[in-house]
Amino acid sequence: MLILVTYDVETLTKDGQKRLRHVAKACMNYGQRVQNSVFECLIDEAHYVILKNEITGIINPKLDSIRFYILGNNWNRRVITLGKTTSYNVEDELII
Repeated sequence: MLILVTYDVETLTKDGQKRLRHVAKACMNYGQRVQNSVFECLIDEAHYVILKNEITGIINPKLDSIRFYILGNNWNRRVITLGKTTSYNVEDELII
């Protein structure tokens, strides 16, 4: 299933900047960045729970905001891109 992860982490302090980097790194382990604070993660339910728990342990819930949009398995009919595409389809063939 495709999960869209968006986040807004307070960065006025060094602690906040560190949390921002850790949230981004956690998301990179499960998906690809499509915009500055937006990741697309093509993962199963178990990995979604792991990612959510990992991010929960990183953020400060009084200062930071994380949103998970569950687009499901039929996501390719729900995602429309206008303009420059900054990502690749992880389900396409990869030629090395």
